[in-house]
Formats: sequence, structure tokens, C-alpha cells
Amino acid sequence: MARPRIVIVGAGFAGYQTARTLNRLVRDKAEITLLNPTDYFLYLPLLPQVAAGILEPRRVTVSLSGTLPHVRPVLGEADGIDLDGRTVHYTDPEGGEGRLSYDRLVLAAGSVNKLLPIPGVAEHAHGFRGLPEALYLRDHITRQVELAAGADDPGSCAARCTFVVVGAGYTGTEVAAQGKLFTDAQVRKHPLRRGIRPRWLLLDIAPRVLPELDERLSRTADRVLRRHGVDVRMGTSVKEATRDGVLLTDGEFVDSRTLVWCVGVRPDPLAESLGLPMERGRLLVDPFLQVPGRTEVFACGDAAAVPDLDNPGQYTPMTAQHAWRHGKAAGHNVAASLGLGQRRAYRHKDLGFVVDLGGAQAAANPLGVLLSGPLAGAVTRGYHLAAMPGNRVRVAADWLLEAVLPRQAVQLGLVRSWSVPLDTASPELARVPGRPERREQTDARSGPGAATATDTDGPRTADRPQQPDEEESEPPAKQPGGGPAEEQPGGEAVDEQPDGEAANSHLGGGAVKKQPGGKAAKSQPPGEAAKKRSGGEPAKGQPGGETAKNQPGDEAAKVQPGGEAAKNQPGGEAGKNRPVGAPAENRPGGAPAKEQPAGAPAKSRPRGEVAKKQPGSGAAKKSVVELPGVIGDSDTPAEGDS
Repeated sequence: MARPRIVIVGAGFAGYQTARTLNRLVRDKAEITLLNPTDYFLYLPLLPQVAAGILEPRRVTVSLSGTLPHVRPVLGEADGIDLDGRTVHYTDPEGGEGRLSYDRLVLAAGSVNKLLPIPGVAEHAHGFRGLPEALYLRDHITRQVELAAGADDPGSCAARCTFVVVGAGYTGTEVAAQGKLFTDAQVRKHPLRRGIRPRWLLLDIAPRVLPELDERLSRTADRVLRRHGVDVRMGTSVKEATRDGVLLTDGEFVDSRTLVWCVGVRPDPLAESLGLPMERGRLLVDPFLQVPGRTEVFACGDAAAVPDLDNPGQYTPMTAQHAWRHGKAAGHNVAASLGLGQRRAYRHKDLGFVVDLGGAQAAANPLGVLLSGPLAGAVTRGYHLAAMPGNRVRVAADWLLEAVLPRQAVQLGLVRSWSVPLDTASPELARVPGRPERREQTDARSGPGAATATDTDGPRTADRPQQPDEEESEPPAKQPGGGPAEEQPGGEAVDEQPDGEAANSHLGGGAVKKQPGGKAAKSQPPGEAAKKRSGGEPAKGQPGGETAKNQPGDEAAKVQPGGEAAKNQPGGEAGKNRPVGAPAENRPGGAPAKEQPAGAPAKSRPRGEVAKKQPGSGAAKKSVVELPGVIGDSDTPAEGDS
């Protein structure tokens, strides 16, 4: 008899704990498959210490194959579920498609960054939900301090050393606390101009820090933050974000080059795509974590609205602590549905909370006992070591080294700004050229609290030169065949987009919109409508994200050996004229192809130059949509599973 097949979607707190429980209860009595974009479980509570240079990135990752011997990991992102056919469709990291059949399905897809309709936020802010974002923030902070140390202008120096964090929940509070200590340590090695010190602002519309915790813990955290030098501003948030700083809701403009978005999370859009009953973007389940009417489907973590049996009419909040315990209950109930044990309703007893405030400082209330200072710091680190399913010795070793050795402040440049957009359905993955996005960005904006395309479009200046500290954006695509440029995700859309916003459709032959980073899309002759391609990568099959140049006869460039398209080739030699329709030959290069017969040549322009008018196209125009907005009371941060 064939073994029953169990498929778990997502390896965050809920999904990993479900797999871990089933790994112990079921073993070889069922085939357990864990579908996840990465091969590790990410321990999110320690992510701020990665951004601050205390822990190495791999310390907060736990290998799936190394800790789940009876579970088969599958790398991929679920992009569709056929409930009637009992199959999960997914896309692997290289763009291949696959299907997984199941007899039991556990949906634990987690959550993504919550977006709000505030102009400029999607363009200029970065989230803090995944390892790539933490690595980017670590490099970015280091770079800003180093640039500030060499700046001659006091205003530029002060702006680079001003860091704005929005959201005073767990994540935002810990990012601000750890970040302030990190920059202070750097400044001791790279002294700034006289009178200038790193400045960290923590903003939230809520009346106090950590509004979801006991008020005494909140006061403790507020006091420690202010003592470290963090500018805590409650009842204040961002009204508009620009490249040069942020406009606050109280009317003040803060010059800054850094905006960290920790305003909370929203459920992964995959749950909403099932067409089942929802509660504010979360899949409704019964106390046994089963979906009503679908006894073979379970849901847990941030993707599920689990009834709170101790507070009738309410649902458990989206926190890592609940997600971890959801997973344990889901594992037991899936096993019970296969005849192994008894199912159990989900009940949660609050064990307390811990918040790391940097150094030896923390705020904690284990079992209701209020603690602060070094004692709370010891309890906090002990809790994390006990809760982590692996890497305990390595984490403890890094903490010991941090206590006796100075931090290494170097920027590796492994994660670029365009590869970690705020608006993404996959915060655990950095965008890379050639890798398809799981779902359209329009889907990623669904759910409560999500911003729409028009909400997040903001003004952009295309004719400004690239600044010395500005990272190169993903190159815009020049499309073969004379058609309009395809929409580029990750901020390089044909329409004017903020960094990380997916492009809105625009009709072929219309005016070409300006690109982020100062790069304008080349105007194309009318005729073909702009194609929409989901996110974050340049044209497929191009090395380094560069796109193919026009070939003779307006034909599309043929793919060359090694995957390179007809375009700038390594070496500097120009391509020879070829007959119409012949494919481009490999050239050593760097120089663009010369003029081809029967077609206009593709001329190169310096980065930042505005596109010239092409035949059949209107003048390049600017589209600006500005919608004022502020963060509402319901938008206080919450930490959930990844």
C-alpha cells in the first residue's frame, strides 16, 4: 500500500515546527515533503544582530535536511494550489515548474511586509523580513558611516549618519537599539566632523514603544533606548519619503539616506488565492487548525486565523511565539488524521516576552516576572539559545567573541538595493538576474494593509546623475523587434515606479516613463504592447542583467552560446555587419554592436541620460501620482513567522 503523502508549504516558524513534529511522530509511515524557497529555517528574532554585525548570517539559519532526516525538502515557491486535484504547483529557483500531489496539505506560507499608501515609501524604504534585507542593511549602514567620515559638507555628513526606523514593535525596537550601538562603534574608528554623531529615530503612531506588551516593559524599553541615544518619537510617523529624507506627520523634514520599514506584516497572498473563507487576509480554520469543508487541508502560522479559545470571538495574533506552537499542534493533528494519536485543539499559555535592547540590556517578563538590565539580557539570550533548533554553540561563540573583540565593520556588497525591494512576495530571497518571481507583484499587494500601484507611485527625477553613494539599479531592458520596453520589476519598470514596486501595464506606443536611479527607458516605436514580467530581474537569459540590442531587420536577438544575447560583448571589438536575420556571433566585448542593415542601430547612452525621441513615439513624459497618507492606529508592528 502506498504511503500517504503530506505536503507542507513554507518552513517558517509554523511550517518548520510542523515538519519537525511529523518527523518525530510519523517517520516512515508517511511521505513528508517540505516546500520552501530556501534550504533553511530562519530564526527571525536574532536577525537584528546579523544587521548589527554581532552574528554571522549562517548562525541564524538552521539546515532543513540536517535537522529533519525523515522529511524531503523541495526548493521552490508555491504559486498555485488545486484543492480539488490535491496538487501544489511550484516554481524552483531556476524557473522550472513542478507539481506535488498530497493526501494532507499544511499551508504555513507565513507573511510579507505590510505596505501603506504613503508616497515614496515603496521606493526608498527597505523591509526587515529576511536574511538578504539584514545583509543589505548591514552593508548600507557601514557604507553611510564611511562616506560620512570622508564628506566635506557638514549637511551631507549629518544626513548620512541619520537613520530612520518606522515601527516600534519587536523588530523596529531591536533594529534601532542594535543599530545605534553598531554605528557608535564605527564612529570610534572613523571620527566624523566635530559635533556630528550618528542619529537614530524610532517612529510609531502608537502612544508608546512596544504597544502590544505590558506597559512596564514598554517604559523600560523606552528608557534604555533614550539612554543609548535613540530619538524615540511616539505619535509620529512618515508622511512622505524622498531620496533626501523623510517628511514626518508633524511637519518636520529629516535629512536621511536610510529608511527601515518595520511597520508589521500581512499574510502571504497565497492563502487568499485559494478562494476559501478569510479573515483579514488569513485563512479561517477551526480550533484543530483544519479548514472547514476541507478535512485534508490544515493551515497555521501567519497564514491562518486560529480561534483564540481563551478569548471567544478573537483570533491569535501574528507572532512567532504563536506560529511556533501552531506548528506543533498542526503536526499532532495531521498525524491524528492518519490514525496516529489523538487530535488536540490549539490553546496557548503566555510564557512572557523578551526584547533585546543591545549590549547587556534587555526587557523581559518570563512567566509574568518583570526584568530589566543585565539580568533581563541574560534571560533573553538564554531563551533564544533554548528556542533555537540548531546552531546553539555557534551563536554562543559569536556572543563570546563580541564581548572580547571589536566588531568587524566591512561592507561585502553581496546584496544590492534593487535586489531587496520592499514590495515583494518573497522577502526571504534576494532578487537575482534571470530568476523568475513567484507571483505577479500585483498579487503581492493584495491583503489588508497592502498598497496599490497608484498608492505607492511617487515623483521621480530621471535627469539627475547617479550619486557616488547610490547603488546601480537593475538595468532597464531594451527589447528586440522595436517593441516597447517590457516592464521591469524591482524598480526598473517602464512606468515610473518606486524601488521594489512592480510595473503597471502601459500601452505600446505610449510615452516612455522615467526609470528609478536616473535611467530612462529607451522609447520604442509603437506597435507592440508592453509585456508584463514579474519581478526583480532584467530580461531573461542575459548575463549581468543586460539586455539584447536590436538586430538586423528588427528581429529579436538570437541567443548565443553560453546564454549571452547579441549585445555588448566582452572585449571591446564591435560586431561586424551581418545579413538580415542572421544571429549575432559571440564577440569579446564591451562595445555595442555596430549598425546593422535594415534596422536602426541600438545606440548606447550614459547612465542617467534621458531617452531621445524615437520614430513613432511621443515625447518622453513624466507621470507623477502623489497620495498623502499616514500610518493608522491599526498598523502597529507584529512579528510573525517567515
